[in-house]
Amino acid sequence: MTISTEHIRRCLLTLRTAWDGLQQFKAGDVQYEIYRAACVKEFELVLEQSGRLLKRRLRPYFASNRQADQLTFNDIFRYAAKHCLISGDSCERWLEYRAVRNETTHEYGEHFAERTLVLLPQFIADAEELVNAIEDGRDG
Repeated sequence: MTISTEHIRRCLLTLRTAWDGLQQFKAGDVQYEIYRAACVKEFELVLEQSGRLLKRRLRPYFASNRQADQLTFNDIFRYAAKHCLISGDSCERWLEYRAVRNETTHEYGEHFAERTLVLLPQFIADAEELVNAIEDGRDG
């Protein structure tokens, strides 16, 4: 099974570039705010795409595609850990990423952005690892 990861790879590149750019400016600078906004946007895009692609990767573990398609975001990552597509620690972090996103859905602003930024270095590493697992089609 081949799953296209071209778009998520592009979003990850954009996220890494925005993160690197952010490091060059101080909070309060207009450029800092531009890079921060880009980081938050790409975080959200990568988070959602990760769930969708991983769901497709999990389909062979279910009796039907329909069963897999009914999984919630958290269930997708729990099943991925159960089937050794990701580690248990990685699964817990993905659940945290989603929780942060859900808790701050209506808090678009500095607090949400800064809370998201704290997660980004590990998130980027986890997302790259996840995309590799999806591309490789490996089972552990």
